[in-house]
Amino acid sequence: MAPFLAYEDKGGASSAAPLVLIHGHPFDRTMWAPQIAAFSPSRRVVAPDLRGYGASPSEPGFPGDPALTPLSTFAEDIASLLDELGIATFVLGGLSMGGQIVMECYRTFPERVRGLVLADTFPAAETPEGRRTRNATADRLLREGMRGYADEVLYKMVAPYAEAEVAAHVHRMMVSTPPEGAAAALRGRAERPDYRELLTRVTVPALVVVGADDEFTPVSDAEAMHAALPDSALHVIGSAAHLPNLERPEEFNGALADFLARIDD
Repeated sequence: MAPFLAYEDKGGASSAAPLVLIHGHPFDRTMWAPQIAAFSPSRRVVAPDLRGYGASPSEPGFPGDPALTPLSTFAEDIASLLDELGIATFVLGGLSMGGQIVMECYRTFPERVRGLVLADTFPAAETPEGRRTRNATADRLLREGMRGYADEVLYKMVAPYAEAEVAAHVHRMMVSTPPEGAAAALRGRAERPDYRELLTRVTVPALVVVGADDEFTPVSDAEAMHAALPDSALHVIGSAAHLPNLERPEEFNGALADFLARIDD
């Protein structure tokens, strides 16, 4: 059950496919503010806070402290929330960790997904070194809190030349994230499956988006996903790093609008 998730639900009566947006780590649903504003006038847009992030507790009914939250749990939460909201089928988009959750959702309930948006993400399983790093970072967040980590990675999340208000928003999301939820998600991502073969079997249209200056998930990762997906479009957004939806919202929204028009056609 996931009605305990906090979420944004804007828009309503429309024949257009609902758009469901999944945030990355260590953010919350406010990272999608430009997209909610742009698309909710014409379609229903739902953006949840994942468990342990934003205003969502780690467990329903109490602020628990699970050691590990696998991507499958996030996917189950999303399915339950959409059941509660009466949304049967939808376009599903996610950025970074959110993109990996989108892939897990497609693996689990593909019949509900009408289109995929994969932004600044990658499908491969974690390497041994990556597992060690994620677990070490989880330990650090539990020990020190979020601020030091947020200060260190801010100008990889957004480009150093990003607008000051965008950087401030991103930093604010990071320092506001509960360390317990972030640590549990990091441990879960360390154990994620490999989605590369899954991408070759996707039967719905997909949009792959990436910031040209993304250091976490470079353009080569996006190109590989685009090549693997049977029916996809690739959009590289210049002058942006890991969060092009915030850094260059007009270009991101333009690519998304073109993709959604195809789904609705």
